[in-house]
Amino acid sequence: MAEAPVLEIRNISKHFGAIKALTDVTFRLERGEVHALCGENGAGKSTLMNIIAGVLQPNEGEILVDGATVKITSPAVAQSLGIGLVHQEIALCPDATVAENMFMATTNKRRSPFMNFAKLERDAQAVMSRLAPIDVRRKVGDLPISSQQLVEIAKALTLDCRVLIFDEPTAALTEAEAQVLFGIINDLKAHGISIVYISHRMAEIFSLCDRVTVFRDGRYVSTEKLSDVTSDDVVRSMVGREITQLYPEKRLLAERTGQPILSVRNLGDGTRFRDVSFELRKGEILGIGGLIGSGRTEIAEGICGLRTTTGGDVRLGDKTLDASSYASAVRAGVVYLSEDRKGSGVFLDLSIAKNIAALDLKSLTGRFGLLDAKAEAERAQKLARRLGVRMGGIDMPVSSLSGGNQQKVAIAKQLAVNPKVILMDEPTRGIDVGAKSEIHRLLRDLARSGIGIVVITSELPELLGLCDRAIVIRDGTVAGNVEGEAMTEESVMRLASGIGGSQNNTSKASEHAV
Repeated sequence: MAEAPVLEIRNISKHFGAIKALTDVTFRLERGEVHALCGENGAGKSTLMNIIAGVLQPNEGEILVDGATVKITSPAVAQSLGIGLVHQEIALCPDATVAENMFMATTNKRRSPFMNFAKLERDAQAVMSRLAPIDVRRKVGDLPISSQQLVEIAKALTLDCRVLIFDEPTAALTEAEAQVLFGIINDLKAHGISIVYISHRMAEIFSLCDRVTVFRDGRYVSTEKLSDVTSDDVVRSMVGREITQLYPEKRLLAERTGQPILSVRNLGDGTRFRDVSFELRKGEILGIGGLIGSGRTEIAEGICGLRTTTGGDVRLGDKTLDASSYASAVRAGVVYLSEDRKGSGVFLDLSIAKNIAALDLKSLTGRFGLLDAKAEAERAQKLARRLGVRMGGIDMPVSSLSGGNQQKVAIAKQLAVNPKVILMDEPTRGIDVGAKSEIHRLLRDLARSGIGIVVITSELPELLGLCDRAIVIRDGTVAGNVEGEAMTEESVMRLASGIGGSQNNTSKASEHAV
């Protein structure tokens, strides 16, 4: 008789009111395999993983561990069965230290009223050192997003699991950090640990995983050995259609003329970036590339008043931009979309309508300070239709939407103030290939309508395929500009890594500087 799989899902269904998140899905995880789970946002991947991890309860179906039916009624029960989940969205306590977060589950089980902090920190540092040189005594809230993601992973590694679920683990990691994680996953596999790996990055899936299961619209589609399929096969199964053009056509060179809509000159904050200069023209998509930690996000925050600057000048058209606060920048027509969608991009527990209205409540407020609910609803309906938000209605909470549709709501919130410039930080992070294509086309349509768009992205294909041209940031300053034929992965990486010169020592990649 064949050995029972370490984990088996049989005919699981889950619905939230009228929304069917999962319908009669199956899944099998063998011992010591890395099994990819793919599908568009909203396909049901994370819902199933939350059921396996005890966060959600199914309406129908059963879960088997080692061939025996189990009831996973809480995360604690899942952990007792040897199942751990690394969440896509950060689920840590920001006011606790790294060490305290990593061993929180173990700490909650202890019977002693006293905590041996020295031992806790030693044990935590031993695990964390496998991933990155992060001081486990630091508070999690003081760490950047990429480091918080590594803490999530380290936390799971402390649980001594037989089954580990990774939900988009590299979405916020640098390439070097991702490579370290891949080495750990291969080591876990060699020791018989079974891995469920959820990702939209085909290169990762094909290099790491043994088999792939595809979900679409909350239903099981197929399971294949990765040695028997191509990435195109997987994408077709995910979306149920061919994606012939992921990136829309760029503006013609003749269309990129005219006065800049945004001019940044010698901007600095005294710590993270300095002497930053670039221009953005009306209707253009300008990319900002560079390694994570190079200062890209801080530059965007400095432009729009979210970070105090110590020198330089920002002009919107022919006027100096008042960036004394974010509210001032918004009133002038400059808005910022954060890379941390769920932390500061949308209000998950509020309705779609209230999210879209959040930046411009004043125009929706009547004479007596009361919100005009009808005007709020009309604006939300109009923008939701324009952006193609898939929803049950504008009164639905944003938390009920898929990641791609949450991002569309975040963009709609920016559009509600009729901006002249939108600064977007990692606009498609953690979004599936189909939703990415929709977001890319949406951004191009917005640019064609005359809005100037700045896109910060760590994905080179997106930087090169979506943006009309790009600047590359290294160590807090502009290393160079790329456009036209010089806009290649090699030229961007040379500039980002310090091989390809700087503004004062231009290379072929930067000879097209504005």
